[in-house]
Amino acid sequence: WIWKQLFVPEEDPTPRVIGQLKSDSDRGEYSIKYVLSGEGAGDAFEIDEYSGEIRTLKKLDREEKAFYVLQAQAINRRSNEPEEPQSEFIIKVQDINDNVPQFQNEPYVSSIPEMCPTTTVAQVTATDADDPMFGNNAKLIYSILQGEPYFSVEPKTIIVTSWPNMDREAREQYLVVVQVKDMLGLSGGYSSSTTVTVSLTDVNDNGPTFQHDLYTFVLPENAPMGTTVGRIMAEDGDIGINAKMTYSLEDDLEESSTFIIQTDPLTQEGVILLPLDYESKRRFVMAAEAVNDHVDTRFLALEEFSDRATLKIVVEDVDEPPVFLSPLYEWKVPENAAVGTVVGSVSARDTDTVNSPIKIDPNNGTITVAKALDRETSNWHNVTVEAKETRNHLSSSVVVFIKVLDINDNVPRLARDYQPYICEGTQAGELIQLLSAVDPDDPVEGHHFYFSMVPEKHINPNFTIRDNQNTAGIVARRSTFTRKDRTQYLLPVVVADSGSPALSSTSTLTISVCSCQPAGHCPSGGVEALALSMGLSMQTLVGILVCLVTLTG
Repeated sequence: WIWKQLFVPEEDPTPRVIGQLKSDSDRGEYSIKYVLSGEGAGDAFEIDEYSGEIRTLKKLDREEKAFYVLQAQAINRRSNEPEEPQSEFIIKVQDINDNVPQFQNEPYVSSIPEMCPTTTVAQVTATDADDPMFGNNAKLIYSILQGEPYFSVEPKTIIVTSWPNMDREAREQYLVVVQVKDMLGLSGGYSSSTTVTVSLTDVNDNGPTFQHDLYTFVLPENAPMGTTVGRIMAEDGDIGINAKMTYSLEDDLEESSTFIIQTDPLTQEGVILLPLDYESKRRFVMAAEAVNDHVDTRFLALEEFSDRATLKIVVEDVDEPPVFLSPLYEWKVPENAAVGTVVGSVSARDTDTVNSPIKIDPNNGTITVAKALDRETSNWHNVTVEAKETRNHLSSSVVVFIKVLDINDNVPRLARDYQPYICEGTQAGELIQLLSAVDPDDPVEGHHFYFSMVPEKHINPNFTIRDNQNTAGIVARRSTFTRKDRTQYLLPVVVADSGSPALSSTSTLTISVCSCQPAGHCPSGGVEALALSMGLSMQTLVGILVCLVTLTG
């Protein structure tokens, strides 16, 4: 076999002879037949059976298939026997620059701290499908299209580096466009580009700075506790944790101050809050300081992480209603106080800078008794007193509680309408009725009642009263009470209190004589005694009552 290395350029659509296979026994008499088999035989390649010339049939793509392995035979046409043993050969597809380099792993996003030295930002990688072993088709070179002078790339590497000491506060993000070319950048080559997004992360390289040396605030004196007086702001070019700061107030430069300042966590403003009442002071001057919470002395000196400003707060006068000297008043007056008696006086003052005349009432705040008092009817009186400024008519009011004190002006009386009875056969010394008394008065020491009989020339032979201190008992003096002898007895009872002077009343009790049951109960409740006193029998009286009930119905 005689042949040379066979090559075919890719992407060539024109059929052409690319070489020849020949046996050294071939004398040009066409006595040998050449046969081709293997990869691409009859599809991509054919052989002239007389001359052994190999011809392409279509265009080939090296990136699809870089070489073809084929077999050749040389057969004697007369004997139909192989002139040469079957031989294997390779046809290589020659590369041309027909592929564009492509970046891998897009998109490229990177971040670096601001103010850092020159550092690696990112690695960008491109590939080319052409043959890296043939010419410069797949040899790549990199350059920066956009982003200089802040970023650079070595032409034959894939490392993107940055300038030193880049400031995030000047610019936070960069779009770096990197270009790659094949054929080492020579003309006729292909190129592509990619974008690397580079963000600068913040470091604490800025301290807080007040925009003004003096801040002045005015607020009304009637602003409630906790009112926001104003807000101050120290600017800080940093962000996030590096911009967090704490505000503080030094003592009032003119006098001790009680203002407070807090940091708004959302806006990082200093919020000044009101803790005072105007009447105590009219003007405040103090120093405010803002200090970073997190400092980094690699970038600034420690004292540069703070700043100071002066605050001036002027409290504006607001006309307020008069104020009573006491939030409420409580007085006492006896119930027998005469009309016109002075109970007490109230007074109010104007807290404003310019005092305004105050009008309380026609009596200049003096409260007197207008009509007779009775503790038993009303023991407390609530009075509302109003004080009004005569200039602008602002007013306020106060409640006066007046307690009416008790005097002994009510007589004691028996607690109820007693209807005592005595059973026939009652023995001397037995208790007939227990008495108690009531009195509308309310003495401080409590009630003490005394019971007695009306003094007579002769001692009552039938009954006596035994005083038990606040209660008393009617006791029989003798035995043998009978209805036939007498059906009723009248007994005057005197009840006295312990007041000064003491008061008393007399009540006459009617004691009926009853024929009681064995247990001592009087079933007729005195009706039987009533019948006897009228000269009627019990049956007759009951009949009369039944007739009356029937007529009424």
